[in-house]
Amino acid sequence: MSKAARKLKKMQGGVAPGAGLADGGSPQASGSGDSFWGDPLFRKWTICLALLLATFFVYSQAHGFDFVSFDDPDYIQSNTHVQAGLTLESVKWAATAGVLGNWTPVTMLSYMFDVELFGLHSGASHLVNVFLHSLAAIALFLALRRATKAVGPSAFVAFVFALHPLHVESVAWIAERKDVLSASFAFLALYAYVRYAEQPSAGRYAGVAVLFCLGLMSKPMLVTFPFVLLLVDVWPLHRTLSIKLVWEKLPLLALSAGASVATYFIQQSSGFVQRFPVGLRVENAFVSYVMYLGQTFWPSGLAYHYPYLSSIPAWVAGTAFVLVALISALCLRVWRTQPYLAVGWLWFVGTLVPVIGIVQVGTQSHADRYMYIPMVGLTICLAWGAQALMEEWAGQRPQIKSTVVTAAVAVCAACMFVARSDAEYWRNSETLNLRAIAVTRENDVAEYNLGAYYIQTQHYAEAIAHCETALRLNPALPRVRENLATAHYDFGSALSKNPERVADAIQQFETALQIQPNYPEAHNNLAMVLANRGDRAAAISHFEAAIRLNADYARPRINLAGLLMSDGNYAAAIPHLEAALRARPDLLDAHRSLAEAFAKTPGRIPDSIKEYEAVLKLNPTDGSAHSKLGELLAGAGRTSEAILHLQAGLRTNPDPMTAKTLDRLMTKQK
Repeated sequence: MSKAARKLKKMQGGVAPGAGLADGGSPQASGSGDSFWGDPLFRKWTICLALLLATFFVYSQAHGFDFVSFDDPDYIQSNTHVQAGLTLESVKWAATAGVLGNWTPVTMLSYMFDVELFGLHSGASHLVNVFLHSLAAIALFLALRRATKAVGPSAFVAFVFALHPLHVESVAWIAERKDVLSASFAFLALYAYVRYAEQPSAGRYAGVAVLFCLGLMSKPMLVTFPFVLLLVDVWPLHRTLSIKLVWEKLPLLALSAGASVATYFIQQSSGFVQRFPVGLRVENAFVSYVMYLGQTFWPSGLAYHYPYLSSIPAWVAGTAFVLVALISALCLRVWRTQPYLAVGWLWFVGTLVPVIGIVQVGTQSHADRYMYIPMVGLTICLAWGAQALMEEWAGQRPQIKSTVVTAAVAVCAACMFVARSDAEYWRNSETLNLRAIAVTRENDVAEYNLGAYYIQTQHYAEAIAHCETALRLNPALPRVRENLATAHYDFGSALSKNPERVADAIQQFETALQIQPNYPEAHNNLAMVLANRGDRAAAISHFEAAIRLNADYARPRINLAGLLMSDGNYAAAIPHLEAALRARPDLLDAHRSLAEAFAKTPGRIPDSIKEYEAVLKLNPTDGSAHSKLGELLAGAGRTSEAILHLQAGLRTNPDPMTAKTLDRLMTKQK
């Protein structure tokens, strides 16, 4: 190959002369960018199949993963609209609702579709994520291959996308269905755009717009997609950058603007926009860019949450700014000769803008999931940089091709095995949060979530330890005090069932009330334990405190009434039982206790009869209630009704006194 030919290939980013598109949009023939890899039809689909199999190898264990406590409940487990499946009402809700500050109707519909097919099965939902991730990787490969006519670099970018450990979070976290779904639509839209650029038409443009709109409705981070298309116009499509190309993107830009405004107002109204100082946000943005670069090339110590620093040393922020500026300047300097470097770098920088933290949403300093699409830009730089290097040195070092290919395979293999290992941390909330705590410092969110998980799984000592750590790290963390109090309360409730641990139970309830004095359930349970120990005055005090805190809380009223009735104070018990039934008319024990209280109160026998009838309406097989009602009816002279109830009572609750009363009535009736 002549020196002039090599120079021309270098200018086109390692693709042979004519590969890609000229300004008119006409397709050109394939060139030697495919000479090593070849480009027969079977090779294309073999690579697609390999992407699918490699992805499922990494994430095959996800079918046994649980939902995690971070965001999954809001999106699926506790979301009644999603649990209803694909109903008209749930579809209407998805079209308008914001969940955790995001408007993602297509994602919410996909969860409903999961429920229709699999029910609330976490393993099946994980596998849907895996399938969508493999679809995104295949669509990315096909789009790059069609745009560049270079199979090898396109395959490398797609395999890194499919296998990189930074993408584990997006795939193994059901709540991040947003990523895999939006990227699938984005890369399909990219493929559709390449076809449009080959032969512009309204129909092909409409296809791009529809796919882009579906992507936006899956995750609004996709608002930078029109910017990506402008980069692709420059390289590899080689369309002359002009105002015409910008005007061409106006409908897509309008969609982006609408999604951006809607998302901001939803996040603002939901309270997710953080008010960190502007200077700190700018510093964190540049540091995050460098962090993302480092994690791309050395994906070690990854976690689902990286705490936001209260301050960043000036030298750290300054170094990050200089590094980002220097790389940007170098890439722009070689724009004409190596356009893939500028395009790839600007892809990375630009697609991160919505989540880089200038407008800070959430308390994370950065997040692995945010690199799902931006990393493609960096791998484009690597892939076509290696291609250009291989072409440049091909004549001097014949072994360069095999060396580059071997290195690419090694990189993909390393990513595959590291990602498979990292995916295991997403097995459940415990493994996920323990990992985050192990690889980060002072992670209040992970400590809080791990404490919540241990509360749910009844590991109360561990729950208390992690909730206390979360409270120490961030006293302003929402619900952290409530969770710590709940851990002590639940621990006390468990201990109270063991007669030998009553003193420990009292201590746990008292600790819960120290943390959260306005905790009616803790007052009620503490009162129960105190009453059982014979400390009736203290028990009454705590029952009354629970009632003051929540007048509609029926249980302390019923318990207090029981304590009063045991003292023979039926008149004082009756108002509490009546109030409990106003709040909860379906409480059997309240009706039964009220019936007993009325029976012991002069002149209230008719009311007692009504209450026993209410008991039997709720539970027709209650033998004791039948017997007591029969005795009351007998005393009221309603002999026939009394006999029927006494007979019903004896069928399920044989009792000599009831039988004696029945015999007397039967004899009298004869």
